Amino acid sequence: MRSKSSREDHCRQQGFRLSRLAPVVCSALLAACAAAPGQPGNTTTSLEYTSVTRGLAALPASERNLPTVTAEPYFKVSDKAFAIEGPSFDRQGNLLFVDIYGGRLLRLSPKLELSTVYTDSKLIPAGVAIHRDGRVFLAGVGDFKAGAIVAVDADGRNSTTIIGPGAGYVPDDLVFDDSGGFYFTDFKGSATSPTGGVYYVSPDFKTTTPILASMAMANGVALSPDGKTLWATEFSAGRLHRVDLTGPGTIAHFGTSTPYQFVGRSPDSMRSDVDGNIYVAIYHQARILVLNPTGVPIGQILIPGREDNHFLKTTSLAFKPGTRDLYIVARDELGDRGTMIFRTRGFAEGSRLFSHR
Repeated sequence: MRSKSSREDHCRQQGFRLSRLAPVVCSALLAACAAAPGQPGNTTTSLEYTSVTRGLAALPASERNLPTVTAEPYFKVSDKAFAIEGPSFDRQGNLLFVDIYGGRLLRLSPKLELSTVYTDSKLIPAGVAIHRDGRVFLAGVGDFKAGAIVAVDADGRNSTTIIGPGAGYVPDDLVFDDSGGFYFTDFKGSATSPTGGVYYVSPDFKTTTPILASMAMANGVALSPDGKTLWATEFSAGRLHRVDLTGPGTIAHFGTSTPYQFVGRSPDSMRSDVDGNIYVAIYHQARILVLNPTGVPIGQILIPGREDNHFLKTTSLAFKPGTRDLYIVARDELGDRGTMIFRTRGFAEGSRLFSHR
């Protein structure tokens, strides 16, 4: 380590003609040489937060320069913060979503009228998918040891069990394919004990086929617009899985990969657009990360207030059918702003789901 005097000599040896410079410039150059940032013993500088590192949801360095937009408030669900998930539009333009721990299926009309469609306090619904016949399928985590998938009519009547608790799954999210079968995630396990996975249920709902195994709380699931690529997130391991399919529930040779490892906590539910991009809600980070069809990040959507730790628990999103309009659900668990739905626009229209085919 050079002494202060030796550093000054070094600066002079590098060609600084101190006598020819204005005294102020000369002093600044000597100060820079004598107290270079990062040198041990330097007491003239300190670490400072920036706009992207302030708060609990600091943007990862690798994602700070992505094209970025900030969503706008659309509808306040409640002054209280409670967990909502699974936004999905029906054919009448209603936005359906669930109050997880309240066991409620909620409906927000185009006129912004909120109502309760169905309640099952034991189901603990976390995912919603709408069948082409209008029935609403709910994936419920139950007691997080054994959950169920049930279907109800559009008015909340005639509840039918599709997969019961006896099967031993903890269903968290689901998506229909074009044939009327569906993929669902099994939200079991932990970061060190990955026992969850992704499964496919046949259109007659009689056969369940494992697709991905040994996952640490499999959470979100989505299909590409042509149905040939399956995507899933691993909540506790922070990974994005990509699966090439040759048919319903059938994996292509060399068809599985994990193209992205998320930084920080934790990838949740997701949707796709007609260009094949994937929009992943990041729980604990109050944002949506957008990745292209190969799993490379290309953009992000921020929730307002995130830098002050508001609405960190952003869980899911939905495209309004036939548009680029994107609706995001979140709650402000650490603040006082309640439970909200936000709105923005994606790169392209949302993929056309089975409910609208």
